[in-house]
This record gives sequence, structure tokens and C-alpha cells, in this order.
Amino acid sequence: MTLRGEVMAGVEAGCLVMATDRGQYLLLGGDPQVVRVGARVVVEGTPQPGQPTTCQQGTPFRVHTATPAQ
Repeated sequence: MTLRGEVMAGVEAGCLVMATDRGQYLLLGGDPQVVRVGARVVVEGTPQPGQPTTCQQGTPFRVHTATPAQ
């Protein structure tokens, strides 16, 4: 699955989320030089709705690749 949007800080420290037209996703993994607060990115990965996290928001999304959005 491919998502495009701006990375935002989550309500819990260290959590990164992205709001998209498909909903809000909690980004798990990815290059921290690319996946960072304020960055506009394109991420490819896999939704993991059953993944337990401490972030308390968004559908967990395992990032396989991340690139800056053009």
C-alpha cells in the first residue's frame, strides 16, 4: 500500500502519524532522515491493524520504503 502526506508528531512521545484520505496511520519504521515531523513523504508498506503500540492513535503501518514527496 502507498501513502502520501505530511508526517506529524503523535500525542505520545516518539510517535509519528500521517493523515491521509484513507484515514490516519501510525508510521512504524522507515528511514528517520526521511520519516520525520514536518516532512512530506511517500511511504510504501503494510497496514498492521492488530499490532499493539503505545501510541494510541492511527492504524499501525509498517513502512518498507520512504521517499521525500515531489
